[in-house]
Amino acid sequence: MHLIRVLRSSTFRYAIIYMLVFGASVAGVMGFVYWQTVRVIASQTDDTIQAEITGLAEQYRQSALLGLIRIIRERSQAAPGRRGLYLLADRNYNRIEGNLSSWPPIARGAPNTVDFLVATDVGEDARPQVARARTVDVPGGFHLLVGRDMTERTDFTKLMTDALIGGLILTAALGIAGGILMSRSLLARIEGINRGTEDILQGDLTRRMPVRGNRDEFDRLATSLNAMLDQIDGLMTGMRGVADNIAHDLRSPISRLRSRLEVSLMGETDADGYRRAMEDAIREADGILATFNALLEIALAEAGAVRDRFSPIDLSALAADAGDLYGPVAEDKGQALAAAIEPGVTVPGNSHLLAQAVANLLDNAIKYTPEGGRISLDVRRDGDGAVLDIRDTGPGIPEEARGRVLERFVRLDASRSAPGAGLGLSLVSAVARLHRATLALTDNAPGLHITIRFPQVLAPSSSHAEGHPA
Repeated sequence: MHLIRVLRSSTFRYAIIYMLVFGASVAGVMGFVYWQTVRVIASQTDDTIQAEITGLAEQYRQSALLGLIRIIRERSQAAPGRRGLYLLADRNYNRIEGNLSSWPPIARGAPNTVDFLVATDVGEDARPQVARARTVDVPGGFHLLVGRDMTERTDFTKLMTDALIGGLILTAALGIAGGILMSRSLLARIEGINRGTEDILQGDLTRRMPVRGNRDEFDRLATSLNAMLDQIDGLMTGMRGVADNIAHDLRSPISRLRSRLEVSLMGETDADGYRRAMEDAIREADGILATFNALLEIALAEAGAVRDRFSPIDLSALAADAGDLYGPVAEDKGQALAAAIEPGVTVPGNSHLLAQAVANLLDNAIKYTPEGGRISLDVRRDGDGAVLDIRDTGPGIPEEARGRVLERFVRLDASRSAPGAGLGLSLVSAVARLHRATLALTDNAPGLHITIRFPQVLAPSSSHAEGHPA
């Protein structure tokens, strides 16, 4: 059954196709060699025959018929190893002299070049052999045939034919054997991936594809699949955490909203009381909507759907607008917000998402920096890229938690006493990945130092660069 699967596999079919192509190529090459060699042998034979005819004609002119008979007799007896064929006949094709017993019927008629079977007396081999000869008319009504025994060409033809057949048989055998071996090996690799996939479909999400470590195509495929499964597993784990955090973060405001509305309906209150209840409900609803809006913006950034609609953004103007907007907020809390912005720093991006990310960073810095603290906002070119820095003198973030705070709904304030849903830095991280920028959280000693490093800075252009308030 396993052999049937191997024979039906696409790898085996590809191996057979390759074998057929290779076999046809071998047959074509050997056929061409055979044809060229036979052609050369025939040409050399014709040249040799023509040279002998020329010599015999010269002998006839010098010594007449008796001289021609003598030289044919000498050549027929003295040089058997050359396999020369000679026959002199009268006008009725009756033999006069030569090493052929009779005139070949195919050679009668007008002088020409013919191939025929002949039994020669060369050595002990008297079996019929292919001969090639040319006939000429001799003055006086005589006929002369001069030829060569083509035993060598016949032997060569048989050798080439046997080699071609043997080569094709060997090619077919090796192709089939190689196809079976290759198919079994590839099927084993594919079966490993299929078994892993089936286990995953049955619910075992910890299963991974086997990797042999030889870095071939299957290893790269298995590595990519394992990375995808790790990503899916991380996303599912994150979704479970998101669901838990959504339940925790939104249950309280929704419960408060419902309670206030119930109290307002149950109690005897005046119009002002109802107005206050409605204002409180609107504030709670705004907080819930803000959470969902943040989730939607994170999803938009992570999807990367807006990357095709990037335009040149004046990062300097955008950061300056954000500083102007949050400057009074920091001043109300007794903080100092200082900006050092290099003008004309332009990057490709989405203005709305970049403005939201800068606003989130400034909002966090102001929220967690104590009264009398300092906050700085810097924008500058750095080689071929651009850098946006935000520093504060707040409590900072422990090094072991700096990666975790970029996840959704993660808040270091376990009691959740501070306002917010834990989505600010998650949105900043998603926006940075969308813009192929690197986000780094380091210690400001004291406080937190956040750096966003953009890989590309554009030449400033007043007609294209734009900055939008946060």
